[in-house]
Amino acid sequence: MQSSNYIQAAEQVLQHTFGYESFRGRQAEIIESVCYGNTTLVVMPTGGGKSLCYQLPSLLLPGTTVVVSPLIALMKDQCDALMAKGIMASRLDSSQSANEIRETFRSLQAGKTKILYLAPERFFNERFLASIRKMTISLFAIDEAHCISQWGHHFRPDYLKLAALTKQLGVHQVLALTATATPAVLDDIRKAFNIKKNDAIRTKFYRPNLKLLAHNTTTENQYQTLLSRIRN
Repeated sequence: MQSSNYIQAAEQVLQHTFGYESFRGRQAEIIESVCYGNTTLVVMPTGGGKSLCYQLPSLLLPGTTVVVSPLIALMKDQCDALMAKGIMASRLDSSQSANEIRETFRSLQAGKTKILYLAPERFFNERFLASIRKMTISLFAIDEAHCISQWGHHFRPDYLKLAALTKQLGVHQVLALTATATPAVLDDIRKAFNIKKNDAIRTKFYRPNLKLLAHNTTTENQYQTLLSRIRN
């Protein structure tokens, strides 16, 4: 598909399925990169619209988009929101009943699921691995990708194994997303997934509606100072 066709198709899905008139920031650039099959790194502040960067392409790409996330609440909220829009999304997490997990597996085996959310620990379940090997994975999205870096503040060892896992599963395209990325963390993510420098997209973090102020105080006076600031 030509670049203009991807953009046109993405804009139609954005408006008709997600209900937005236009893309925000560099979303269009990121989605175009994903649709072209580039393994991409996205650094975007919380609330900047990272989830749309894999949710929308999942509807333009064949097969299933697998989303790895460490946050059960996020997986549930996004699944519910997508299902409300008529998008077949499923999740596998420790809060689900046995019947819910069986239903998810049935949907996967039938090829109905467009987006599957799961925690990285799920890949160490042999039954799940046997099932996912039969799937056509068009995109492997890793949310909170800074967790793969030992320089990150939320380092999780199971995230380190994802790069090797994508090779074992024959996944050709990865989208790594994070709002937390020092230069060392960025380097770790790029090296793990062989992401080209030009395919690492960093958006602006300036938020005109937020202001951070600092005040120096002593340990003895900190609570009195805090109370005074709150009262004012």
